Amino acid sequence: MESIIAWGHYLAGITWIGILYYFNFIQVPFLKVVKPETKAEAFQHLVPNALWWFRWGALFTWIFGASLLMQQGRFGQAFMLQGEHAVIGMGAWLGTIMLFNVWGIIWPNQQKVLGMKEASAEEKAQSARVALLASRTNTMLSIPMLFFMASSGHASGLF
Repeated sequence: MESIIAWGHYLAGITWIGILYYFNFIQVPFLKVVKPETKAEAFQHLVPNALWWFRWGALFTWIFGASLLMQQGRFGQAFMLQGEHAVIGMGAWLGTIMLFNVWGIIWPNQQKVLGMKEASAEEKAQSARVALLASRTNTMLSIPMLFFMASSGHASGLF
């Protein structure tokens, strides 16, 4: 069972962080230079689909990761940063902060930017800025988060 949970965690994490990097390194620079009609098409079709995978990838990464820690009997110790569980705990805390950024900041603001929630032009511009900063924050947090996850022997007994 632990192997299945670990693989779910890895696959969801690849989806989440892959799309995070796509947004920050590919989509944002692209949307800055395209014609308004191309940007409108992207906002109508591409961006909402990518955001769907992004936010659900984030949630399932966290759920599988928390399940893995519970399966291993170290959920509490990890989140309390106790002893040998402190390294995985740091990764778990960074992942938790990133999850809250996705669902609590990025997604609500992107809904305004994409016209899914009513907002004035000024509110859309402000929401775009807030979502971008939260996304950039997650990109920066992903580096130490991945370091702590890999350094912890994360599910290392599986192979």
